[in-house]
Amino acid sequence: MKQKLIIIALSGAVASPFAAYAETPSLGETVVTATRMSQPLDQTIAHTTVLNEQEIRKSGAPDVPALLRSLSGMEVVQSGGLGKVSSIYMRGTNSSHVLVLLDGVRINSATTGTTAIEHIMLDSIERIEVVRGNVSSLYGSEAIGGVIQLFTKRGHGAPAMNASAGLGSHGLQRLAAGFSGEVNDTSFSINAGKVKTSGVSAINPMLAPAANPGNDGYDNTTVNAQLRHAVNANNLLSATLFSTRGDSQYDSAFGLPTDRNNLVTGLDKLSLASDNQLNDMWHSQARLAQGTDNNHAYTNGAQQYYFKTRSNQFAWQNELKIAEAQRLNVALEHLGQAVSSGTLYTQTKRNVNSLLGGYIANYGAQQVQLDLRQDRYSDFGTVNTGLLGYGWQFSDAWRATASIGNAFKAPAFLDMYAPAAWGGNPNLRPERAQNREIALHYAAAGQRVAAAYFDNRIRDLIAYQFPLTVNINQARINGWELEYAGGFDDIRVKANLTLQNPRDAATGTLLTRRAKEHASIAASRSFAAWEMGVELQHSGARQDVGIDTFLPVTLPGYQVFNLNARHQLDKDIAISVRIDNLFDRDYMLVHGYNTSGRTLFAGLSYQQ
Repeated sequence: MKQKLIIIALSGAVASPFAAYAETPSLGETVVTATRMSQPLDQTIAHTTVLNEQEIRKSGAPDVPALLRSLSGMEVVQSGGLGKVSSIYMRGTNSSHVLVLLDGVRINSATTGTTAIEHIMLDSIERIEVVRGNVSSLYGSEAIGGVIQLFTKRGHGAPAMNASAGLGSHGLQRLAAGFSGEVNDTSFSINAGKVKTSGVSAINPMLAPAANPGNDGYDNTTVNAQLRHAVNANNLLSATLFSTRGDSQYDSAFGLPTDRNNLVTGLDKLSLASDNQLNDMWHSQARLAQGTDNNHAYTNGAQQYYFKTRSNQFAWQNELKIAEAQRLNVALEHLGQAVSSGTLYTQTKRNVNSLLGGYIANYGAQQVQLDLRQDRYSDFGTVNTGLLGYGWQFSDAWRATASIGNAFKAPAFLDMYAPAAWGGNPNLRPERAQNREIALHYAAAGQRVAAAYFDNRIRDLIAYQFPLTVNINQARINGWELEYAGGFDDIRVKANLTLQNPRDAATGTLLTRRAKEHASIAASRSFAAWEMGVELQHSGARQDVGIDTFLPVTLPGYQVFNLNARHQLDKDIAISVRIDNLFDRDYMLVHGYNTSGRTLFAGLSYQQ
C-alpha cells in the first residue's frame, strides 16, 4: 500500500530529468551528444538530459553514480559503498548497453565491455549530457540503452583558484583544488582531487559467512587538465588529460573471512584535437585520443589477476551547413582495441573502421533527424545501424516527437577470446536491438512536462551455456518515462517516474536488478544566502541471484530520503551539508551486498 501511495503521488507531479535541487534550465541551452552537432535542447528528438556545473555543485552528490541515480530511466547499483563496482541500467537494458564517453573519448574496458564509472569523481566534471534510446547510428557499439557523456572542467574567464574540503560518515575525507582561466587566446584548467573512506563491509556476512566482516575502504586520486589555444578566429587547438586511480577493498563470498581483497583500477584519457572553420559552411574537427582501463586484483597482497584495455581512437568529423536550417554531418573514425592480461586470450587485438552520415533540419515547426553508420570490425565483420526521428512543434507550448532506430553491442574480448575452459567463443555475433519511441513535451511559464513511451527489442544477447558463451537470449523492454520540472513561487520541484517491463522475451521473466517502477521527487527553496532541498527516491522490487546459492531471489522495494543544504558565506566561500538515507533504511541493490546506511557529509568550498 505504501508503494502505491508513493507512485500515485509521483504520477501527479511527473518529472524533470535534471539534477536534484536544480533550477529549470533555459530552453535555449545547447547540447551536442544527441546528434553530434550543436543543437538547442528543446529541439532534440532523443530524450536528452543536461546537468551543468551549477546543478552538479548544488546537488551535493558524492560521485557520478549517486547523481545519475536521480534521473529518469536510470537505475544505478553498487556492490557495496562508495567506489565499489557500479552498474548502470538505462531504460532496463544491460549495464553493458550504456556507452560512457569522457570528452568524446571511449574509456570502457574491451575486456568486460563496461565502464568503471564509479572511479570518476564529480570534482573533475563540469557538465553531463545523457541521451536515452538506441544511438549506435551516432556512436557505434554499446549504445543500446543510451549514451552518457561526461565533460571535464575547462577554463573560463579571468584566471582563478578553486578548492574544496569535506568530512563525512565512515571516515570519508575529500580534498580538491584547481586553477583555471583564460589569458589572451589561451584557456587552461588543471584540477586534482583526493577521496578516501574506510567504508562499510561490502558483503553482509549473515548472507555469506565466508566474507570478511571488516570495513572495505576506498582511496581515489584524480588529476585532469585542459589546454585550448585559438590560433585565430577560425582555428582552435586543444589537449586534454584525465587520470584517476581507485583502490577499492572488496569482499569475496567464497574465500576466507580473514582475506583482504583489493581491486586497483586506473582510467586514463589523453586527447589532441584541431577545430577548424574552413569556410562559412564547413566546420571540421580532427581528434586523436587514447583511453585506457587498467585493473589489478590482489588477495592478501598477492596479485590474483590483471587486465588492461587500450583504445586508440581517431575521428575526423565534418559539419556542413547545406541550407539555413539544414546541416549534414560526415565522420570517419578508427578504433584500435588491444588487451593485455595475465590470462592467455586467443586474440588480443582488433580494429574498427567506421563511417557516419547524419542530417538534421528544421522545416518550420517540424524537425527531422536521420543518421546512418557502418562499423567494420576486423574479427566479426560489418554492422550497419540507422535512426530516423521526427519532431512537430504544434503550438507554442506543445511538441511531439517520434523515432525508430537500431543499435548493437560488440562481443567483449572476455566473451570471444577467453580460454576455452572459460567458454570463449570466437564465433559470437554482436547483440542487436531496435527501439521505437514516441513522446509529448510541454514547456511554458517555467513549467516543463514530458511523457515518453519506448519499446526496445534486443536479440542475440550473449550468455554462457555450458560449455560455451553463445548468442541465445532475447529481451523486450517497453515502458513510460514521465517527468516534471518547474516551481511554485520560490520553491523549485522536479520529479520523475519510470514504469517499465524489462523481461526475457521467451519466458517473460524479469531481467535481474531492474524494477518495474522507480521514481524520484525533489524540492528546493532558496532564501537569503541559503538553499535547502529534500529528495525521495523509490524503487520497486527487483529480481536477483542469491550470492551464495545462485538461486533466484527477490530484492524488496525501498524508499530513501535525502537532505541537502548550502549556505553562501560570501561571494567566494560556501558551506554545504548532505544527509543520505536520513531514516537509515536497510535495503540491498545487489543481493548480499551492503549499502552505506545513513551518511552525513559536510564540506567547505572556495570559488573565485
